Amino acid sequence: MATAVGTLLSAAVVTGAAQATAAPTAPRYQPAMIAALAHSLGVSEDAAVARLDQQAAQQGELTELGRSGVATDGAYFTADGKLTVNVTSAAAATQVRQHGLTARVPRRGEHTLDRIKASLDTQALRDAPDGVTSWSVDLPSDTVTVHVDPARTSAAAKSFLKAAASHGSAVRVVRDGRRLAPQSTVYPGSSMSWTNSQGSWVCSVGYGAHDSSGRQYLVSAGHCVADLTDLYFNNAHFAKGVHSRYALGRRSVDMGIAQVDTDDSIATQVGTWGQGSNVAVKGGKRAASGASLCKSGQTTGWTCGAVKSYNVSVTYTDEHGGPDTVVTGLASSSVCTEGGDSGGAYISGNQAQGMTSGGPTGQQCSGTNSRGSSYFQPLDDALSYYGLTLNTN
Repeated sequence: MATAVGTLLSAAVVTGAAQATAAPTAPRYQPAMIAALAHSLGVSEDAAVARLDQQAAQQGELTELGRSGVATDGAYFTADGKLTVNVTSAAAATQVRQHGLTARVPRRGEHTLDRIKASLDTQALRDAPDGVTSWSVDLPSDTVTVHVDPARTSAAAKSFLKAAASHGSAVRVVRDGRRLAPQSTVYPGSSMSWTNSQGSWVCSVGYGAHDSSGRQYLVSAGHCVADLTDLYFNNAHFAKGVHSRYALGRRSVDMGIAQVDTDDSIATQVGTWGQGSNVAVKGGKRAASGASLCKSGQTTGWTCGAVKSYNVSVTYTDEHGGPDTVVTGLASSSVCTEGGDSGGAYISGNQAQGMTSGGPTGQQCSGTNSRGSSYFQPLDDALSYYGLTLNTN
């Protein structure tokens, strides 16, 4: 059962009987992840491995900077794989360079942009801006970037854009938005399913974690456990939703947890849907913007891309005629997802990153290297909020 389930779920649910089976040794990087990165960069697989090693080493240096008390103001990977670190002084820039990283003194920086974005969140939460699909801090451009669907211009959207314009060049408006929705879907049979008054629903399994007493939890997208219902895998009960910060039509954060049954557990390897061996979860260190990552989900399987931005807010449209919902605290990526992938696991190297939240409605993916976009709930924020520790391999 451990093998079958590892193929079917983003992070497999295994029974107590399967727990005694020794897990196979995983390679440093999952082969399909290497192949996808090599394809997207147009380089050899050896060069792709070197790229991931370089990213990990640079992020290690960034961690050391923080430990030594160097004040930084955000960091991101450039297209050539170099980690650029925002700083506010020449002295800090010198220290950054001594660690082998690129330093930049931006006009604004992450902290200033976060304040601007927070003011736009406040505006959106007063009246959901239908037609404004997302807004986020974009470190490379040193702006808050707002994506707009030009075909939908609600009064709330016009008011939002007026507020955005008041910040001048600090806000960049891009008129390429597409209607977004949380990516759970009605399905007759599921990887992780539940039933409510509207029908039967399915999401994908995310990460396992535990509290200080050892109780085991599934960390998921909030809308996957919003009803706090019983959750099933292959028609067998394995968890029950106990908390969610997602509420249709209200200010929301797309994180939630379910308590796992005592005779079940969430495996510490992410399934890859036949695209090579499973990926061992070694930790949950957040990858910088621009880092490579892949996602496992029950609809599109194993798809790969890169982190775009953190601190992203979106307007989700309810496909069943309900009110729009503004969701804050997400991350965006170029990973392709579809309905039913919600809750599925994002991973960069061996570091768990988060769970699928949503994406463009009608998006179609075709294989590991599909071009697309998606939003995910960062795992570290969810673990911190609920006071949980990630289960690792």
